[in-house]
Amino acid sequence: MANRVELIFDFVSPNAYLIWWPLREIVQRTGAELDITPVFLGGLHKLTGNAPPMIRNADVKGKVEYDALEMRRFIAKHNLTKFKLHPKFPFNSISLQRLLIAAEQDGRAVQFIEAMLPKVWEEGVDITDPETLATAVADAGFDAADMMARIQTDEVKQAVFANTEDAVERGSFGIPTMYVGPKGGETEMFFGKERLGQIEELLT
Repeated sequence: MANRVELIFDFVSPNAYLIWWPLREIVQRTGAELDITPVFLGGLHKLTGNAPPMIRNADVKGKVEYDALEMRRFIAKHNLTKFKLHPKFPFNSISLQRLLIAAEQDGRAVQFIEAMLPKVWEEGVDITDPETLATAVADAGFDAADMMARIQTDEVKQAVFANTEDAVERGSFGIPTMYVGPKGGETEMFFGKERLGQIEELLT
């Protein structure tokens, strides 16, 4: 029985914000487990030859505009009206991803994501500035000094790299990618926030 969702995650993706709360609701409704795998989307794109949609589709007439329309529809459907495109998008998310690894090591990955997503995609906090990032982490209720020190360790840096390589090996090429299935068993891969209905069907 499919009872677990693994979410391949990077804060830099607007879709990571948009899918988070609808996916959490599905997981809660179905009694499934949610596991987070932090990766570096820039590395994921480099390893797979992928690119952000606004770059990849820039020369396709009407495609970027249609993607924006679908985003507005998704926002309206799920009442995600606080969403704002980050002023520095696409920003370098590597420090934030390493912080997520540190939070994961403490068993607090979900709490970290739920605290930081609004800061990034609602408040537009400049997470590329180390001091501003540390303040945001502290405001979210985490030990910023400890976590900012840990993201400089080889262990945390290597974990992000290893997660990214592993995700590519399993077929991931972008965010959000989800793997659904029994823990330790065979999973099915889904890409994109438009797959939420299919994921819920599989979980039920």
